[in-house]
Order: sequence, then structure tokens, then C-alpha cells
Amino acid sequence: MAKRGREAGEKLAGEFSRRAGSENEDRAMNKDDAHEAWPLPFSRPLQAAAVPTEGLDVVLQPNAEECAALARENDLRALTALEARLHVARRGSEGLEVSGHLRAKVRQTCVVTLEDFDAEVDEPVHLCFAPPPGKGKSASAAPRRAAKKSERWKEHVEDEPAPARIVDLEEDAPDPLIGGAIDLGAIVGEFLTLGLDPYPRKPDAEFSEPAPGGEEDSPFAALRHGGRKPSQGDGP
Repeated sequence: MAKRGREAGEKLAGEFSRRAGSENEDRAMNKDDAHEAWPLPFSRPLQAAAVPTEGLDVVLQPNAEECAALARENDLRALTALEARLHVARRGSEGLEVSGHLRAKVRQTCVVTLEDFDAEVDEPVHLCFAPPPGKGKSASAAPRRAAKKSERWKEHVEDEPAPARIVDLEEDAPDPLIGGAIDLGAIVGEFLTLGLDPYPRKPDAEFSEPAPGGEEDSPFAALRHGGRKPSQGDGP
């Protein structure tokens, strides 16, 4: 089963590469359309129906144009390499779960020295998707099941207290599965941003506070002495 998943992933990766060029051309042709959504810097859509029961292994590598777009999106000097190895699995009857890892090589500007330097990003990827509330088979079937029980349990429900519900605050709610599809490229772009240091510093960069100077070093010293530099004989 794992072999079939890898083969399906390789086939899908080839399809991604073929479709990426045509999608970029379509965006370029429609860039003047006011109703078109802002194009993503890296996009690899995947239909949930295309995921087999044993899951799908996918390797994503953006091309040079997409790397440049991701660099601009994240205020990087450059994105020299990016590879994401993902496994897409079914989650329940209608949801999806994406897990894996991404590695990238980026060029950033040090906030201390303002010099460019190279850094690496190593970020785990994990995200779950489920149909929005009120969508899908499970949502439409729930009212019918409730209707059959309504008369039978009407009196008991009114008398019995509602059961306590335990909520795991550490567990994130699944993202909505819109149109029965997810975008693996957008997911990779999101986790790339999460893995970046918002205040990048070169490994050897050190911040040194300026040495305390005398009054003559202060830009306000001349104002206090009538527009001339203070001399040793001047008082405070």
C-alpha cells in the first residue's frame, strides 16, 4: 500500500509541474481582471477525491519564479532552495490531514549589522482539514437522525442536564475544506513563514551599546551654550 501511495505521489508531482506553468500563464492573462483573487506565490491544488485510502506522498519544490515570489512575500533577500516532503491522509470520512517537513535555504538581512547572510529553515508541517459546518454528508444527515429521536426523547431531554463537554485547548480546530480541495503550495508557504526568524541575526553578530560620552558629544550641547561647542570652563 505504501508503494502505491509513493507511485501516486510521483505521478501527482509530475502533474503539479505540468500544471504549474499553465496556471501561471492563466494568471498572467487574467491579471487585469478586478474580480480575480490575488495569486498565491506558490500554489499546488489537490482535490480530496484524488487522495487514496492509503494516503499520498508528495514532494514539492518551487521553481525559480515561485522561489522569487516567496522571497518577496516574506521580505527575504533570496530563497535559494525549498523542498517539502508531505504525506496527505484521509481524516474521517470527509477530512484530510497533511503532515511532513520542509527545509529551505534563505538569505536574510541581519537586524544588528544590516548585512546579508544565509540561513536554513527546518520546519515540521501538520494541518487538518474538514468540511465547513453545514456542508457534506455528515451535516445533512444529522438533522434527519435528530428528527427521528425528537419525539421519543423530548421529555427526557427537557428533564436531564446537558452532558459536560471536555475541550482540548491545545488542539487546533481543523481548517475548512473549501470546494473539496486543499492547496499544498499555500500550506508550504504558510509554514515557511512560520519557520522564519522575524528578527534574523548573523551567528557572530553582537550588539554593543555606544560608550557614554561627555556633554560635548550631545547634539543639544551647542544649544545650551548659545550655538557654540562647550569648553572645559563652561558650567552645566
